[in-house]
Amino acid sequence: MIERGNAIPSVGIKLVNASGVAETTSDAVLGSGTVVLFSVPGAFTPTCHVNHLPGFLANASKLKAKGVDRIICVAANDAHVMKAWAEASDALGAIEFIADGNADLARALGLAKDFSASGMGTRYARAAMIVRNGAVSDIFVEDAPGVNASGAPAVLMALETANA
Repeated sequence: MIERGNAIPSVGIKLVNASGVAETTSDAVLGSGTVVLFSVPGAFTPTCHVNHLPGFLANASKLKAKGVDRIICVAANDAHVMKAWAEASDALGAIEFIADGNADLARALGLAKDFSASGMGTRYARAAMIVRNGAVSDIFVEDAPGVNASGAPAVLMALETANA
């Protein structure tokens, strides 16, 4: 699993934002400035849709005030699903989305998780990280169901501690 100090790997991804969908690489998207990246098992899935994404959306201005340049959500879904989720959540403009349909980035980050028992295949472990100029400065991975360690409040606390 990726750790503090590790560089973000270069993997082909699709970026979904207010401008549309673009093919790019993970290191190009996460390589400059301060980025909060949070991973979810799936777009529109209950905990992701009701708890994880809304927490970052509600705290977007607070995160930006703490020096975050971009907030990005990643899931092992295709770009069409990620775009529909971004639009349905009214998140476009505040949060960008990475569509990692084949979970290539999930595997490269060491965050791939087998959800086959739920009929979902390979997905992301629920996590969040603070990336500064392409290197991980903090990482938060959930060790139980729900949103605790990887939620917006935990990320905000880490940013406050780092800026203190």
